[in-house]
Amino acid sequence: MGKVYRVAQWATGNVGSRALRHVIEHPGMELVAVWVSNPAKVGKDAGELAGTGATGVKAVGTIDEVLAAKPDAVLYMPHVFRLEEVCRFLESGVNVVSTRMELQNPRALDPAMADLLEAACRKGGTSVHATGSSPGFITEAMPIVMASIQRRMDSFRIDEFADCSSRNSPEMIFEMMGFGAQPGNGNQGHRDHAKYSFAPSLQLVATALGMPIDEWTVEGAQGLARADVHIAAGVVPKGTVAATRTTLTGWHQGRKLMQFCSTWFVSTDVDTSDGEEWEFRTPSGWHVVMMGDCPLDVSISYPCKPEDYADMTPGLTANRPVNALPFVCEAAPGIVTTVDLPQVIARLG
Repeated sequence: MGKVYRVAQWATGNVGSRALRHVIEHPGMELVAVWVSNPAKVGKDAGELAGTGATGVKAVGTIDEVLAAKPDAVLYMPHVFRLEEVCRFLESGVNVVSTRMELQNPRALDPAMADLLEAACRKGGTSVHATGSSPGFITEAMPIVMASIQRRMDSFRIDEFADCSSRNSPEMIFEMMGFGAQPGNGNQGHRDHAKYSFAPSLQLVATALGMPIDEWTVEGAQGLARADVHIAAGVVPKGTVAATRTTLTGWHQGRKLMQFCSTWFVSTDVDTSDGEEWEFRTPSGWHVVMMGDCPLDVSISYPCKPEDYADMTPGLTANRPVNALPFVCEAAPGIVTTVDLPQVIARLG
């Protein structure tokens, strides 16, 4: 509890700037460097980028400048993953805590990539860990805790509900999430995201429980607006995508063992492409059910005002990596996962 970790922040986007703020305010961390991709931000005080008071730490634009500050760990949160950057940190003696899901399950990595990361960790005596909220908290921390009261697990299902109508980010809503698009591809982008981001996370837990998933299947459906939908980011025209549902299923010995179903929407007044009546829950959150000898049904929502939702959500992804950082710094060298680390206990005071 008395140790202070020297921390660098890599990238200051929506999530990175929130993590930066928490490092500045954290009683057990000292911000020593911040890297930015935008040249216009170079030289700005970290406090200006994080929305806090001045820190005296100026933003830099090269990895050499970050390494010169001699951090114990870097919070690596860029939009683009670069293996050479991560390896450079690790072999230089800097632990890496990231939101990049490429790093969450070493068994899901390309073997050559995993070998390079492990070699860098051995050289630097460092560890690398990836986490967030979804995947991360809800797909790893929650099922591990829920399974701790079981001696038999028959099935585990997460339903995620996200009402995106209040998000005033046209790029995210229309380009990344595909709202307002013409129907037709069955949520291919969402299906790929589920398979390559959520499946490795859930497999991590299933394997740890002694019930590894043999096969993953993914289904996607769309909800088409029955009328024009006016939201914070613009207008979703009638007949275009106003809701998506993507269901990832993990099969163990011929039966459905794990499922993750995301229902993301800007309107509930939709015609569904699969002909089913969908459940829409507001406020946004998760419904988690574990069936076993001690069945559990848990509902989680975010009790904040709609006007505060956009300001709250970056913390969902940023906070767990910040809280995990001390545990990663103290871990044995290598790629460490949620099942390798002790329980992450946040230092709040």
